[in-house]
Amino acid sequence: MRPPAPPPPSAIEAEGVGVVRDGQVLLLDADIRLGAGEVGAVTGPNGVGKTTLLRVLAGLIEPTAGTVRVAGRAPDDRDRRFRRDLAALIGVPQTARDLTVLEHLRFLGATWGLDSQQALVEGRELLSRLHLEGLSERYPHELSSGQSQLVAIALTLARPGRVLLLDEPEQRLDPDRLGLVLGLLRDRAEQGTAILLATHARRVVDELADLEIAVEGPT
Repeated sequence: MRPPAPPPPSAIEAEGVGVVRDGQVLLLDADIRLGAGEVGAVTGPNGVGKTTLLRVLAGLIEPTAGTVRVAGRAPDDRDRRFRRDLAALIGVPQTARDLTVLEHLRFLGATWGLDSQQALVEGRELLSRLHLEGLSERYPHELSSGQSQLVAIALTLARPGRVLLLDEPEQRLDPDRLGLVLGLLRDRAEQGTAILLATHARRVVDELADLEIAVEGPT
């Protein structure tokens, strides 16, 4: 009899992760294990390191302590293979003033391997799901705060990725718009994407997350 196959590696594995900068503890002993298709919600008050944790997982900063693997690799934002496996919305995304919203989405899709026409189709589908069809020819600087947040989420979802990181996706969204975003994220999880998000919204945790990861600050 053949021995059972080993379980597949977790999409996100973090153990004892800590970050100290200039003598200040930004994150303390964070542990995460998240599989493909699972959604984890990182919760806790401001200042305990939720965004810092996401930045470590995205390869934007190195941890002072602990071990991290994302999609089987050590996080490295300069590694194209790592960036192909991970899409992240942490902070305000960079946009070009002279490209429309739809042109941004088409450019992103084409950059990551879609042909131009397919990238256009998928960009329009994302805008439709977020009820933003009427904004496709707008420029980023012409959008309201809530519209900008939805477009930022669309730009992130236009990327390929086995792992998706989102920092407070509920920001500046009314309940109806948040519902649209939650629907899109559920679909991505059902397609096998592991999603980790930092949030202050109880609705996001209750309606989307498979597990809640409470981050505590230093005592």
